[in-house]
Amino acid sequence: MSKNKFVHPANRREFLGKVTGAAALMGVASLINPAKADDGHHAFTWNAADPDEWFKGVKGKHRIVFDCTEPKEIFPFAWPKIYMMTNAATGATDCTAVVVLRHSAVGFALNDNMWSKYKFGEMFKVNDPQTKAAALRNPFWNPKPDDYSAPGIGAVQLGIADLQKEGIMFCACAMAITVFSAVVADQTKQDAATVKKEWLDNLLPGIPAMPSGVWAVGRAQEHGCGYCYV
Repeated sequence: MSKNKFVHPANRREFLGKVTGAAALMGVASLINPAKADDGHHAFTWNAADPDEWFKGVKGKHRIVFDCTEPKEIFPFAWPKIYMMTNAATGATDCTAVVVLRHSAVGFALNDNMWSKYKFGEMFKVNDPQTKAAALRNPFWNPKPDDYSAPGIGAVQLGIADLQKEGIMFCACAMAITVFSAVVADQTKQDAATVKKEWLDNLLPGIPAMPSGVWAVGRAQEHGCGYCYV
């Protein structure tokens, strides 16, 4: 299928409004019948492996969770990097940082194919650091060495794969994926379940989907993580 067939929202506020409406409908339907949310059309059920197992990887004396609800430029990745850098500089090496990508930051959890196909750069208002235009790739998956720099520091490696090697854990909100993919499916005349599965199948390596982002933030705090809102 040609990429040109996908019609994307010209107005981000309108798109996010539809997302909010879809989420509200799902919530109301869940209260009526949790097993048949939204009459089963956008039903949210959890069939994956026990997500609590993933949180056993949260170890060390110093623990923090970064709650990322929006793209927010480089901050969802710069702040965890700074946390690890400054802990190392003060001699603290037993650290874990958890990054929860939820709501409109969930696009960062998906690979370049999804960014290109569904125009995530336009959808989430994220520009490519090289072209300065709406990103057609995930700008934080495998960025170029000179994509990001900071005054007084120089080039900074903020690629997700690099941060994972430093012990930073990333997870994604499955509820956000459910809602955003459903809205996109409706706009592009596709089956919602098919698009959702496609998005879940294209999560980046090492980034599991959690039942919801707020669920993951809560679990991280139960595992001793301090809270930082991005």
